[in-house]
Amino acid sequence: MTERGRPQTNGATPPANCDALHRALGDCHRRMRDQRQRSIACRHLNRSLAECLVAVFCPEEVEAVRSLCASSGTALKRSQCRDARLALSVCLAVHQDVD
Repeated sequence: MTERGRPQTNGATPPANCDALHRALGDCHRRMRDQRQRSIACRHLNRSLAECLVAVFCPEEVEAVRSLCASSGTALKRSQCRDARLALSVCLAVHQDVD
């Protein structure tokens, strides 16, 4: 865990919460040799794994985006939605590897 209580990973192994999705996506990629077929057949697993990883590393920010950006609402809510999206982007940037 990091100092903010979030999971730490070496970048090669997904957190345990997402391990089953990671394995399923790998299996899907092995079954589908053709790039185009793979893209279509594995899309749902790819999206699910991405959502899982984002939720594991930035749970508060994901929840804020879900609650504040669910509908257009008032100008205040749209502003809060933009702020929540920015906070999520910053959180994700903090967790990216920079080589």
